[in-house]
Amino acid sequence: MRPPRTERGRLVLVLCLASAVAVFTATVPLLRGWFDLHVYYGTVNAWVHHGGHIYDYREPGTTYGFTYPPFAALVMLPMAFVGRPTAIGLALVLNLVAVAAVVWILVGQELRRYGWFGWALAACALALLEPVRDTFSFGQVNLLLLALVLADAWLLSTGRGRLAGIGIGLAAAVKLTPAIFIGLLLLARKWRAAAVATAVAVGATALAVCAVPDASRFYWTHAVWDTTRVGRLDYVSNQSLQGVLARLVAPAEPSRAAWELAVVLVLAVWVWRTHRALRAGDWRAAFALTGLAACLVSPITWVHHLVWLLPSFAVLVHKGRLRLAGALYVVLCSSVVWLWFDDASGIDGFLGSNAYVWITLGLLLWLPAGQPRVSRSLFSRSASATAVPTPTPTAPASSSLSGQSAPSRSAAGVVVGSGAGPVRDVGPPPREGRSEPTGVTRPAASNPQSSSKRASS
Repeated sequence: MRPPRTERGRLVLVLCLASAVAVFTATVPLLRGWFDLHVYYGTVNAWVHHGGHIYDYREPGTTYGFTYPPFAALVMLPMAFVGRPTAIGLALVLNLVAVAAVVWILVGQELRRYGWFGWALAACALALLEPVRDTFSFGQVNLLLLALVLADAWLLSTGRGRLAGIGIGLAAAVKLTPAIFIGLLLLARKWRAAAVATAVAVGATALAVCAVPDASRFYWTHAVWDTTRVGRLDYVSNQSLQGVLARLVAPAEPSRAAWELAVVLVLAVWVWRTHRALRAGDWRAAFALTGLAACLVSPITWVHHLVWLLPSFAVLVHKGRLRLAGALYVVLCSSVVWLWFDDASGIDGFLGSNAYVWITLGLLLWLPAGQPRVSRSLFSRSASATAVPTPTPTAPASSSLSGQSAPSRSAAGVVVGSGAGPVRDVGPPPREGRSEPTGVTRPAASNPQSSSKRASS
């Protein structure tokens, strides 16, 4: 299907799509009532104005409270000095900015050729994607963390590597799972960026220790290891490996040894595939694979954490796998896992309630990687800045069909032809370079799709 060629046709199409998104949002009960944002707001408000402790607060009518590291509470401290509606408005604006930054970094080059029309289509598509709409509706921070990590990728891709690592370090200090991207920097031998990310994460954590020593002691010695503070492992929104194991044996506790073995296997696959992608200079795929591994190995990966799959969709689009990207997109818009909210037993429950896990695992195993197109590198300088134009040879290359011998290459990098004179070999064109065990979850509800009484991490 070809897009409209006229501006009027494009405008009509965008208006129709926006109307369809609005109707879907209004009729399908998927709104979460800013539950997580209410928890954040209530926590810092009780801490600042009522002398409460960060991890003692409970949202009224629930058993759920703040479960992020103490540094996250410091970052959210400004909410204590504004009203709740203002805090909600600011969260919306920040998430919109984060979405724009993520799209610009991931597929901005592809969208640029379509101008406003491409950006409008991307906005409509993201508005339907369940992880994105849940992040907005909960008032969550996942898109902000993704934007921080991607900002480091952009800095490295544009030769501003001295500042790279700050975003990853801050994201890891707010939530734990983004720390896996420090591992990606180490695999890529980006030693300076990895050191900066580690120093920022440790420094932010140390700042929180100085500011709230009691809360820091409680979190790092108790809360971080207690997944029951976050929610039930077998809850259908937990689309991690541990969620699969928990639903298999519910109501019993899943085997810790089985989960640890699964984590080791996933990390081994991640290292293997990421290393191959890095060797080929395919940084876009390496980054996407890291996001996939983060979602799988985290003890709890709520549906809205799956915004870390967005880089994988960018890879599929970049590689021309549009049909596959479209099929996976439809599934991730469908909220299909909630069909097994009450009962995930049986073969259908095993397959359906873990649908998003299977997508994440499948992408980790088979995401196209290692054969990048000629495009701007994600972690190296842009191809436009480093590519050397290939001169037109003065004589055609020899081939077996013509009966001529193949040209030989000298040690100095000169291709010697058969009588045409030396031609400087400039080589091939440059290759493209291109969480969460903590958080808040929602209590069970008879109608999980419309409940505003649950939170998530």
